[in-house]
Amino acid sequence: MGLACKIGLTGGIGSGKSTVAAMLQDLGAMLIDADALSRQTTAAGGSAMAAIAQTFGPGLLDAMGALDRSRMRELVFSQPSAKLQLEAIIHPLVAAQTQQLLADSQAKCVVLDHPLLLESGHWRTQLDCIVVVDCLESTQISRTMARSGLSSASVQAIMATQASRAQRLACADAVLYNEGLSLSELRAQVRALATRFGL
Repeated sequence: MGLACKIGLTGGIGSGKSTVAAMLQDLGAMLIDADALSRQTTAAGGSAMAAIAQTFGPGLLDAMGALDRSRMRELVFSQPSAKLQLEAIIHPLVAAQTQQLLADSQAKCVVLDHPLLLESGHWRTQLDCIVVVDCLESTQISRTMARSGLSSASVQAIMATQASRAQRLACADAVLYNEGLSLSELRAQVRALATRFGL
């Protein structure tokens, strides 16, 4: 059985993208979570760990042999080139695994939840539809501060590394406007969208 539909799901931090992904999964879509795949590569025994140890040294591994995320954050902050080195190790592994999951899936609808969906430029041609979860930038900041305890400046720094709201909307085939909605209202929007994809 061939795939009926491959959906790319994206949205800035605090937009509600993960919530929408879970709702689509509840409606029967297969979810490929690129963030989760990335975390797997840097867990103890993960496919990225040998290259990370070789590139950055054993000091970047924790006691279990996984990536020490706090030390890596400090390194990336002090040496921006380290972020590029880390991405050069992790991104190809995640891309290859994502490609395999897409190829192997027998689901009638697959949702690729990828934070760099637009930035990479690679996935657009392989997907049938890009769905953007959108909200005001002020809402992104307040939601992220509430759930993570980060400062407004820290959230804005993260947002600055992502595609802008205008860039996301320009690439969207469909937009879920998640502003001022209750969970049940958002779920109704997701359900209406899902019917377009045969779910």
